[in-house]
Amino acid sequence: MAKPRRPRGVRGQDPFLERERESYPHPLPSREFILQVLEEAGAPLPLDQLAARLEITPEEEETFSRRIAAMERDGQIIRNRRGALGVLRKMDLITGKVQGHPDGFGFLLPDDGSPDLTLSPREMHKVLHGDRVVVRETGVDRRGRREGSVVEVLERANQRLVARFYREQGVSFAEAENRRISQDILIPAGGEHGAQPGQVVMVEIVQQPTSHNQAIGRVVEILGSYADPGMEIEIALRKHDLPHEFSPEVEKACARFPEGVTAKDLKDRRDLRDLPLVTIDGETAKDFDDAVYCEPKGKAFKLWVCIADVSHYVRPGDPLDREALLRGNSVYFPRRVIPMLPEVLSNGLCSLNPQVDRLCMACEMEVDPRGEIRGYEFYPAVMHSRSRLTYTAVAGALEETGPSLPELLPHLKNLRRIYQALAQSREKRGAIDFETVESEMIFNDQGKIENIVPALRNQAHRIIEECMLAANVCASDFLQSRGHPTLYRIHEGPTPEKLEALREFLKEFGLQLSGGDDPQAKDYAQLLGRIKGRPDAQLLQTVMLRSLRQAVYSPDNAGHFGLAYESYTHFTSPIRRYPDLLVHRAIKSCLQDAVYTPGDWGGLGVHCSMTERRADDATRDVVAWLKCYFMQDKVNQSFEGTVSGVTGFGLFVALDGVYVEGLVHVSELGSDYFHFDAAKHRLLGERTGARYRLGDRIRVRVARVDLETARIDFTLAESGRTGRSGKGGKKK
Repeated sequence: MAKPRRPRGVRGQDPFLERERESYPHPLPSREFILQVLEEAGAPLPLDQLAARLEITPEEEETFSRRIAAMERDGQIIRNRRGALGVLRKMDLITGKVQGHPDGFGFLLPDDGSPDLTLSPREMHKVLHGDRVVVRETGVDRRGRREGSVVEVLERANQRLVARFYREQGVSFAEAENRRISQDILIPAGGEHGAQPGQVVMVEIVQQPTSHNQAIGRVVEILGSYADPGMEIEIALRKHDLPHEFSPEVEKACARFPEGVTAKDLKDRRDLRDLPLVTIDGETAKDFDDAVYCEPKGKAFKLWVCIADVSHYVRPGDPLDREALLRGNSVYFPRRVIPMLPEVLSNGLCSLNPQVDRLCMACEMEVDPRGEIRGYEFYPAVMHSRSRLTYTAVAGALEETGPSLPELLPHLKNLRRIYQALAQSREKRGAIDFETVESEMIFNDQGKIENIVPALRNQAHRIIEECMLAANVCASDFLQSRGHPTLYRIHEGPTPEKLEALREFLKEFGLQLSGGDDPQAKDYAQLLGRIKGRPDAQLLQTVMLRSLRQAVYSPDNAGHFGLAYESYTHFTSPIRRYPDLLVHRAIKSCLQDAVYTPGDWGGLGVHCSMTERRADDATRDVVAWLKCYFMQDKVNQSFEGTVSGVTGFGLFVALDGVYVEGLVHVSELGSDYFHFDAAKHRLLGERTGARYRLGDRIRVRVARVDLETARIDFTLAESGRTGRSGKGGKKK
């Protein structure tokens, strides 16, 4: 077929013409060429002049206008006051996302990663938290920080928001639940939808704020009273834009599934139904992703980790897949789960329930006595779980403190033996093992929170964790060795700035982190071993943990610093994590000598990392509110606690025994000027020399509990300090 001739004239000079031809039947000038023409013009051009220079025909005007609008939306070009189009980077303008502050001011987080700019309350009046904007740098504020003014809003982030409805002096308005949105939303007459003052509502913004007018909205849903049971979850779902209702299209797709495994499903699968596989999970779990079995082979072991074969039922691009991608993961609130997949799959057909056949992806591993994986194989299979076990029951059987589980005990002992081998390998490679205490909420029959207790990890937790880590490492190695793209679970080490701050902090305690400018996980692990048992161990561990970056999903394999793996991915939870489903599809493609291409792997990594953070933020909000509810009747009571955070405005204190955190505002620390030292995690009194530092022991009184803001305020109790960690809290 003859190659189309390159057009004459200016359009023929477009260096990306062939790319545009491949994408569009009637190619327009590329974005890059439009920018080039604008730059060569030496000044902003009206749209009609730009179209003339690019030889846009009348038939192309509409699609050309759409391309220009998209470039404006993406912050590549901007219209000046006369309506002429100019190249943004030539105008000394900065694009980024607005981050609001409850006190009315805000920040611009630039797209290019440069330092933030502050936005005054006057500038924030034009925008809402999350909006993408163009800003011009105008100088510095009183603290020497760059300051900016909003030139144009590129994209509005808030179309609907959850809020509290109020009416004062005949004027109705809504106050956003998200405290980063400090502007009230005006509700004109007729837009109340029957809402009563104090109720929690969903508001649709019908007019975004401008420099002269506040946002206008209308109530579209009444959620109820703030103290209604479960309202904290309803608020969190909407505040964080968590998808929580399945569409009719998804429900229709679910109706087509069989009740169980069919004969057709067994094609090209290995039959593992004779293996005594078991699931081991928490008492309240209903979705069982993984089953395990181990048998000795001389001094070595053979380990099977079988994972629910979600990819058999959820196909790329179908309604279930689109919904799962949108959600990214399941969200686990106290007493309620927002699943990634409908219940017919998550708790039924995909869940490895006991005494029924289930489809799975098996990872069969050979592990030597030192815990090194000497070989592995992946394959689709069918299995039959012998029992649904809990961590408590397994630990009790192994430690002879609970039911004996006589039929399964020999297999559980084999799992313990391979765990001990894998743990030995973990220690050898130097994986970091931070000792953290998670809390669990206990509710009464009426659904009210009754107590908060530590969620203790036992031997069974560690057995399953090591088995899952082994399977994840094999999945990563399998895909990497075959050159197939995937989403890795990456965790990078400290940035140079955080590393320097950590080293300076450790010097105060006569400690040193080995590894020079490039410490490894083993260097952290060795230091953790040296500080174990010290009275200030919790303080030191906390600062070490905060020096590390957050784990994310990425197609670029940067290794997992904390686990000390050169290559690591998530394979073991496809019922509740979309990245695991992608990994399953990639593995199946390799087994069939094919390539799985879901689209932009980088974009998928960013999206899945975002949904994970979104779920964490929503869960944190719900837990904070429930803890406030629990503390309502404890106002004026005194507690011992530990300083868990230090900021310029005060101390966060975690209470002993109740696992609740609150704030001692800096104004409550005494008659003095206190200065915040971020590097040393402390507040220092200018006159008295009093010091309050991360990890200090302190006695506080509960002064105020505010359910609406989920905030607990403390004051220092009369006895004040109760002892120090290291040098913290002492006067000079």
